[in-house]
Amino acid sequence: MPFTVHAEELTQFGTATLKHLGVPENDAHLLADSLVTAELWGHSSHGMLRLPWYVDRLRSGVMTAVTEPGHVLEAGAVSVLDGRHGIGQVLTAKAVAQGIDRARQFGVSAVGVRNSNHFGTAAYFTREAAKAGCIAFLATNASPAMAPWGGRDKTVGTNPWSIAAPGGRRGVAVMDIANTAVARGKVYLAAERGAAIPDNWAADENGVPTTDAAKAIHGLILPMAGHKGYVISFMMDVLAGVLTGSQFGSKVVGPYDATRHSGCGHLLITIDIKSMMPLAEFEQRMETLIDEIKRVPKAHGIEEIFFPGELEDHNRKQLSESGIALADNTWQSMAKLAKETNVPLPQPAYA
Repeated sequence: MPFTVHAEELTQFGTATLKHLGVPENDAHLLADSLVTAELWGHSSHGMLRLPWYVDRLRSGVMTAVTEPGHVLEAGAVSVLDGRHGIGQVLTAKAVAQGIDRARQFGVSAVGVRNSNHFGTAAYFTREAAKAGCIAFLATNASPAMAPWGGRDKTVGTNPWSIAAPGGRRGVAVMDIANTAVARGKVYLAAERGAAIPDNWAADENGVPTTDAAKAIHGLILPMAGHKGYVISFMMDVLAGVLTGSQFGSKVVGPYDATRHSGCGHLLITIDIKSMMPLAEFEQRMETLIDEIKRVPKAHGIEEIFFPGELEDHNRKQLSESGIALADNTWQSMAKLAKETNVPLPQPAYA
């Protein structure tokens, strides 16, 4: 039975739990807010179900509570950070701040991060760059989830990427996708809820398509768009792993494994729009593009056409008012954390 909790209470709980494990308050709030924001956007696969994963990694020491990155390279518009196995959200926020600053100096910037950890949803960070008048591209690599096209062993990560741009009166236009048929977190969420998955999401250990989420976790996630998903994912690993000097391919470790350093890498490319045209002109052009999309005649049964990122904004407004419905397993894992840390469990709005 789902429990509904207000977003502010979830953020407070996550922040206090992480502080208990030695994470500085601002960093703890950032990590917790990234999870709750994913819930508000309607992406529970990247929400509170992941908090215990981060907790386990902090407890084992494979992710450090105090994030203290070092600079590997500073060369004008380009820089590379060594995350030293710190918190992925904190490292990526630092990369965004640096990326915006360097883009304002040079028109465009590239910031690489090595030896990082899972950072949650990529759009959480690219949106911030868009709000600052920039276009941002962010890629990361992930632990093996799918096989190379034609293969049976998983050696390729979902390797998500996001692009965001300011949309004038429309807010922010943003895409954030994994290169598999579905983000692996959605399979974990289905398994947690005891729900079947579509037969085009994943295959079992023998490579046979399955609707059983538990079998899918131990099997293969299928690429999106056939071979196209595979090759895009491969190239994102080139950008986020090979180029940044971080781990890549089968050497990257996922956030659900508390026994090994992640080694994942990120690459952020930021363009200062003012270096190419006045920001107001760009936003007007974006509004024209979005308005054209919104005016397209709707297919049968469709109530509204959304531009990229708009649905998440709608969800956020609605769930900020109504509260976030958590799966029973997620609630129970939070209750366990509350008992272990003496952090008060949020009070459900209703059960």
